[in-house]
Amino acid sequence: MTHGISFPADPDGRRSTTELGREVVADALRGVDPAGALGVEQETNWRSGYLAHFRRLVEAGLISPEAWVRIARDGLESVGSRMVVADPDADDSADAPLASLATATPSRTLRTEIVHGAADPTAELSVPYRGRVLRGAELVAQLAAWAERGILEPSAAEAVGEVVAHPEWLAAEGHTVVVLGAGAEMGPLAPLLRWGATVAAVDLPREAVWERVRRTAAESAGRLLVPVGADGAAGADLLAEVPDVAAWAEGLDGRLVVGNYLYADGATHVRVSVAADVLGTRLIAARPGTGRAFLATPTDVFAVPRAAVEASNAAYAQRSALAKTLGRPLRWASRGRLLHRAYPPGADPGIGDSLVPVQGPNYALAKRIQRWRASVSRADGELVSFHVAPSTRTRSVVKNRALAAAFAGAHRFGVEVFEPATANTLMAALLVRDLAQPPARHAHPWQDEDDAAVHGGLWRAAYEPRSALGLAAVLGYGSARG
Repeated sequence: MTHGISFPADPDGRRSTTELGREVVADALRGVDPAGALGVEQETNWRSGYLAHFRRLVEAGLISPEAWVRIARDGLESVGSRMVVADPDADDSADAPLASLATATPSRTLRTEIVHGAADPTAELSVPYRGRVLRGAELVAQLAAWAERGILEPSAAEAVGEVVAHPEWLAAEGHTVVVLGAGAEMGPLAPLLRWGATVAAVDLPREAVWERVRRTAAESAGRLLVPVGADGAAGADLLAEVPDVAAWAEGLDGRLVVGNYLYADGATHVRVSVAADVLGTRLIAARPGTGRAFLATPTDVFAVPRAAVEASNAAYAQRSALAKTLGRPLRWASRGRLLHRAYPPGADPGIGDSLVPVQGPNYALAKRIQRWRASVSRADGELVSFHVAPSTRTRSVVKNRALAAAFAGAHRFGVEVFEPATANTLMAALLVRDLAQPPARHAHPWQDEDDAAVHGGLWRAAYEPRSALGLAAVLGYGSARG
């Protein structure tokens, strides 16, 4: 039975994710790119055809900063006007509008359980990497090596280097980071607690999750704030309990920063992204100055700087003789779909299209909602921490055999896939840097998205990622299986 934030029901009671996705993307484009909106409306195979339209959302926004922000605002308004709040005990006609959650009263009261860590806070930034723990000059050298190889943007190496030089930032003093998806492998909960920060954890009321989260906190140096119901159970279902979580978080001390680290399979990912968005908006209304934090997926479409285009084209020109020999027949046999260059020479900016079809349109929409909110919040003067995070071997990703195989073979094409502990520590470092030194806005919002991006090499690799994905999977299948 559907409950909480959901897709609207059609006259037959069916809640179509395809229709919602198509309508939202068309609405986002219509004010800036009417022809693009018409193309979305006439798309007959959304499951595979969505790729071109999500790319169009980026291309149309490059016209001007105003166009970029308008696409984001219109997309969010479309989501807000179309998504609903479903009552599991009533028929579909009883669905309430999503906007009702802005003022809805809580159905229950959540009290705060505090877990104080017993350890001393970490005195300096340290990053686990391939069996070693990097710190100080060794960490700075590794950041420089990643930048040299094109694994991250130079601005990311500089930003993490700032945290190395300012270990006093690690505890995020004065802030309470609300981690939505506290049990997520990519979330910053463990690093923040290790550094002595205050973390308000939100996740589903699952005993195994909270046992692990509490244990992490007890062994750390930070302060964990846990929402607990009258029955003593920790956690909340954000899909159905936005007002409850909002009322709880409103009473916490410190400047709030709401971080969305939620993930779910399929259509539920869209629903939880919307829930997180509604929660953040409600908290900002109640407590102005509240910030938002996001991790973007690298497997999306981004405008990328000229330097990344030049690096990619140089890698393409310098590929080995064997790669050139094998590449020609592969491109011919695939009618140009395999192993082609990522950008035309001189593109400024380039369009880094790393969308992965196997992830599907619901995943793309869930992540685009977060990007739209980051753009709109930044334009409205709110505190935003937004960074592209690298492809990472999380459980939710590697359970997909095709993605696991592609990750195993990705290094052959200049892409590095990170382990969760490395990735979440790097991204948590970027978060505390943003809280200590809020990033300045750039001339165009696409540049804000590029700032300190850790894309794992996807933007600077020799080939357009989708044209190499299948071969990476074939080459990596054996090691992934093992």
